[in-house]
Amino acid sequence: MSHPPTTDPTHRLVPSPAGRIHLVEQGAGPLVLLVHGFPESWYSWRHQMPALASAGYRVAAIDVRGYGRSSRPEAVDAYRMRELVADNVAVVEALGEESAVLVGHDWGANIAATSALVRPDVFRAVGLLSVPYAPRGGPRPSEVFTGMGGEEEFYVSYFQEPGRAEAEIEPDVRGWLAGIYAALSADTMPEPDLPDPHFIARGGTMRDRFPAGRPAWLSERDLDVYAGEFERTGLRGALSRYRNMDRDWEELAEFDGAPITQPSLFIGGGRDASTTWMGDAIKAYPSTLPGLVGSHILEDCGHWIQQERPEEINRLLIDWLGRVGDR
Repeated sequence: MSHPPTTDPTHRLVPSPAGRIHLVEQGAGPLVLLVHGFPESWYSWRHQMPALASAGYRVAAIDVRGYGRSSRPEAVDAYRMRELVADNVAVVEALGEESAVLVGHDWGANIAATSALVRPDVFRAVGLLSVPYAPRGGPRPSEVFTGMGGEEEFYVSYFQEPGRAEAEIEPDVRGWLAGIYAALSADTMPEPDLPDPHFIARGGTMRDRFPAGRPAWLSERDLDVYAGEFERTGLRGALSRYRNMDRDWEELAEFDGAPITQPSLFIGGGRDASTTWMGDAIKAYPSTLPGLVGSHILEDCGHWIQQERPEEINRLLIDWLGRVGDR
């Protein structure tokens, strides 16, 4: 099967319920939509785009609303999950397609999973990186996160009050980003006997526990790109995703316990807290992801999985897409 030659990446703005979504597109073939997490951008997929385009896919990596050049509505509830699903649907339509395969990392994995759940007519397969699928259920999320901190405060609770985390991050965006990338990378994360950066001491900040090292995957240019975007946009839009978790829990009640039946893929890092804390969710995949094609844990890999181990991720994605991408 022959494919057109891989094109250079092209930046586009397309209309969406947010106003506009910025995306970067490359290649031709079945559409694969890539959705980033916090605190990142379309640029998180820089290693995947040329590889997937060369393998015969049309790849579109978006800036989620609130990030980069996409629209940043003021209202906190504009960042609830149903709105982000609607943005993904709008991108598929704007690109002239009827369906797409979705791949998400971190918050993008949650957005991708919910998109597959809510709009199975549009999203025919879903790949989840770093954050396992766990069906909606249980107590209200804010209550769960409050209970996790004990004497300290879990970072998701710390992010809830508008303006609070922004006041920590925005005076030194570049330094804070370098710190969180180091804190969750396998080669620079704190040793297990040191305080966990996912928790904040009372009266403290997250960055108090960030390590000083620089992950091998993060070049000066990479950090410049990420910092440049957040210096321009601020963090309000990105953090507003965390401020809708209770609202999502209420609005998605009809999907309580629901499995994702489309063909799926999970890839996690062996040293990523998202994977280890949610081990029970991975064990439940036979019932929660009945269409699972592959589940992989990359040993000695942290949270920024497609940047820490790009060649491995590319190989796993291309293999999986070869099984599901043309359906």
